[in-house]
Amino acid sequence: MNTIKKYLGLVWLVLPPVIIYFLVSRAIIHIDPAGKKDISNPVIWFIIIAIFTPVAIGLMIFGWYAWKNEYHHLPENSKEI
Repeated sequence: MNTIKKYLGLVWLVLPPVIIYFLVSRAIIHIDPAGKKDISNPVIWFIIIAIFTPVAIGLMIFGWYAWKNEYHHLPENSKEI
């Protein structure tokens, strides 16, 4: 199980930058000030990217700790913390 946690940590390290790149590239393609649809509105894209970026950073931190085996032994009681 610890090996699975470690390699899933690598997935959590790589996945958020890829998703942020995907969001930004889609925003560049779809933003059109003259557009009539919601997907053309730049405000919506800025809100989505602004909300997802801290979540992605948190996933990367979680992945880093998992990759470094920080979750190898979890405390079983409050004295181990």
